[in-house]
Amino acid sequence: MQSARENSLPGAEKVVMHRKLRVFTRAALGVCLGASVIGMPKTAHAQYAGHVSSYVVDVNSGAVLSQVDPDLQRYPASLTKLMTLYMAFRALRAGEITTDTTVPVSIHAATQAPSKLGLVPGTRFVVQQAILGLVTKSANDAACALGELLGGGDEVRFANMMTQQARALGMSNTTFRNASGLPDPDQVTTARDLSMLAQHLVQDFPEYYHYFSTPVFSFHGRMIPNHNPMLKTYAGADGMKTGYTDLAGHNLITSALRSNVRLVGVVLGARSNPQRNAMMASILDQGFASEGVAPMAPLHPPTVLARNTRRRGRAAGGSSAVFEVAEAPNGPRRYQPLTHAARHHTVAAANVRMATSRHVVSTKKKARHQKG
Repeated sequence: MQSARENSLPGAEKVVMHRKLRVFTRAALGVCLGASVIGMPKTAHAQYAGHVSSYVVDVNSGAVLSQVDPDLQRYPASLTKLMTLYMAFRALRAGEITTDTTVPVSIHAATQAPSKLGLVPGTRFVVQQAILGLVTKSANDAACALGELLGGGDEVRFANMMTQQARALGMSNTTFRNASGLPDPDQVTTARDLSMLAQHLVQDFPEYYHYFSTPVFSFHGRMIPNHNPMLKTYAGADGMKTGYTDLAGHNLITSALRSNVRLVGVVLGARSNPQRNAMMASILDQGFASEGVAPMAPLHPPTVLARNTRRRGRAAGGSSAVFEVAEAPNGPRRYQPLTHAARHHTVAAANVRMATSRHVVSTKKKARHQKG
């Protein structure tokens, strides 16, 4: 309804007044919307590969020894599997599962991107094999299958459980969207949060912590070495986990014990594995020094050729290149080692190749897949 004053205005003045009212209304609406957006939680998109976040903490005292951008949200990549393992250890402790509990392999789990064990839909393996597959090869298919088991058959439900557990541990800036760490723009964390998770793994489950120092894992005739280089090169290191995707960069969490002082170090977003490893060694060395622990020389492990691998040609410097051969099942319920003459096998029902031959030093394909 028009006011008496408005009715008394000439036509031209009414038009001007209406325009002013529309502008004022839009401006006010914009302010209100802006305020509501500011108050709403935002979806984080970590995009800082090449910019390193780091964190070092003394597990026993809780003292933070060094930190660089510890609360910058990052993509966890395969470090996600540490929460998957935490959930598995918690279920083991509660008696909900045992290490011999069978884990069914769904098509969804079997078709996860590498790194993987080469699991086949319709087969089963056991919880202990899944745990070892995660801590050594960082197998995405094993992580997904284990997550489905713990989540009642649904990986999304399990991811929600992971996030709830993260909140309970104080990881307020972490959200999980899958069990493996394969890329998802909403799956984010921070160096500080991951340090909390690593500390809880050490302190909450001492009976299961030994899994992280497993040097090699035998799976159906294959010897699978641990991906974590710090176990072989850094004195006192006895866990935890590596991770890599294009957007995450090269990630690493290391737990090391020297002279009864245990440190946990986190490096996120390094440009390469050598840079990541060198940074981790440096920040841990500085941490131990600040705690009064004498320095120790780097380890120099012998080169070991695992069974079911083969040599092909000569690499630079005259050393032989080692090829790891993934296994190919002969049937829906049996596993058999893959012969050198037949390196690939296709499961028609899933329409996916379930076995590959892959050079362990890899090449540009690493940039397209999650590597643990």
